[in-house]
Amino acid sequence: MAKSLSSLLFKGLAGLPATRTSRIVVPGFNYQHGMRYSTTVPNDPDTHDDFKPTNKLENSSLSLRDVVEQDVQQNPVMIYMKGVPDAPQCGFSSLAVRVLNLYNVPLSARNILEDAELKNAVKSFSNWPTFPQIFIKGEFIGGSDIILNLHQTGELKEKLNDIAANQKTE
Repeated sequence: MAKSLSSLLFKGLAGLPATRTSRIVVPGFNYQHGMRYSTTVPNDPDTHDDFKPTNKLENSSLSLRDVVEQDVQQNPVMIYMKGVPDAPQCGFSSLAVRVLNLYNVPLSARNILEDAELKNAVKSFSNWPTFPQIFIKGEFIGGSDIILNLHQTGELKEKLNDIAANQKTE
């Protein structure tokens, strides 16, 4: 009985005409899993300038390499990472932040996922292909594996000692 019922049901479905899903194509938008994602920057005259995306370097005379160099020189601990220290977006970046946070030092960071050109400028500056990239007192240290190794051997404490001391006196 069950076999004949399922065969009738299958034959009934097989006899129905196939339906086509009509895919709506709208320039500037991408549809995935029923969700609409914008692929362009909106040019809506009703949008206030404060809410439009900006490129702060566009009207600046600084190149991205200059920005990276300035970041590295002006920040005692600088990390270029995927995500931000409060919300890392990869395990290696998360590990690096957790290790550095053990030393209570001020941590400056840039999210390389927000700007592919910045990502390439950092790679070029350090001659290192992977992220995160950590700089301490202007010196390129390496990534999360190197920071973890330096922490385990006690060398990281030596490198960060005066930064942590300066943080306590301020």
